[in-house]
Amino acid sequence: MKEVSERERDLPRTIIEKLTKLASESKETLSLSIGEPDFSMPRPLVKDLKKIVRKHKKNKLNHYTSGQGISELREAIAEKLYRENKIKVSADEVLVTAGSQQALFAGFLSALDPGEEVILSNPGYLGYIPAIELVNGVPSYVPLKEEEKFVINPDLIKKVVTKKTRIILLNSPSNPTGTVLHKKILEEIADIAVDKDLFVFSDEAYEKLIYDGKKHISIGSFNGMKDYVLTFHTFSKSYALCGFRLGYAAGQQKMIDAMQKSVHYMSLCPSHLSQLLGVRALHLQAKYIEKMRREYDRRRLFLVQRLNEMGLPTVKPEGAFYTFSNISAYNKNSLAFANALLKKEKVAVVPGTEFGSAGEGYIRCSYATEYIKIEKAMHRLERFLKKH
Repeated sequence: MKEVSERERDLPRTIIEKLTKLASESKETLSLSIGEPDFSMPRPLVKDLKKIVRKHKKNKLNHYTSGQGISELREAIAEKLYRENKIKVSADEVLVTAGSQQALFAGFLSALDPGEEVILSNPGYLGYIPAIELVNGVPSYVPLKEEEKFVINPDLIKKVVTKKTRIILLNSPSNPTGTVLHKKILEEIADIAVDKDLFVFSDEAYEKLIYDGKKHISIGSFNGMKDYVLTFHTFSKSYALCGFRLGYAAGQQKMIDAMQKSVHYMSLCPSHLSQLLGVRALHLQAKYIEKMRREYDRRRLFLVQRLNEMGLPTVKPEGAFYTFSNISAYNKNSLAFANALLKKEKVAVVPGTEFGSAGEGYIRCSYATEYIKIEKAMHRLERFLKKH
């Protein structure tokens, strides 16, 4: 029997995949592992969805759209980027995709030749490394430190730049640490990109989920950075539209055109229905997003306090909906800790090693779940720790 490719054999299955399956199989399990909003889609969008479907013949939902995305949505995205992110692009400099993960993959395909390097943080979002390796790129890591609040150090970026470096990959607010990169850090990274002639891929999936009065800043808004920055966004987190699989990238025309060619051979085009709903989402009143953000904030404050009280040092996240806690006083092996917690107390958390080697000794908890479930999970976690 013929074997699958070596590339696919080496592609890892995520622990999150296994945790999700285990959690779904047991009603007793309390899951703090999934990075998906637990909210229903905002009510106005439910109404909009019904209207779109009722106008099926007019909207021609059963037909393909442009591979770049419908013009109405791309124009709305360009307006949103200028209004909210201070990024100046035309509709032609926007590519709509089936989620931002697809946009990132198309970006790697378009920017990397085999053996070229991408600089990224460690720990960092688990989806980046496999995507880079699938296109025969090479990840190059910058370690993040708890004592520095998991903020990436531009001086360390300079140290890992080589002749093969092609991309600096940023994620702010970040998964798994919740770190928000402030203007000074972004300016230093922008200077490196210009000096070394590198792309910056800026993944801003959690842009609207920020706390403590902090502000989200897009590196693509800086003067002179248009030729260097590709900005990636999704409708999944801010609008609770994960299942509609809708994201986008924006930046220089040459790269957007190249990425569109790659996307054509992946999925031809994004879902027509999702794109029409995306137009409505971009015009959604801010109060609906703010309602979700406030509830995440309430959960965040409770979770951080409880974790620290239990002796699991946790830097207060400034964005996203995750905590990243140091468990080394109990167990330096994060996978063993997570497995034992799941087995003995039926609480699912993600071991830090899912996010890179520098994640060893940490666990990630998601507060994208009901407050009462978080309370129960913390009670079980405390009981588990007392037995260790």
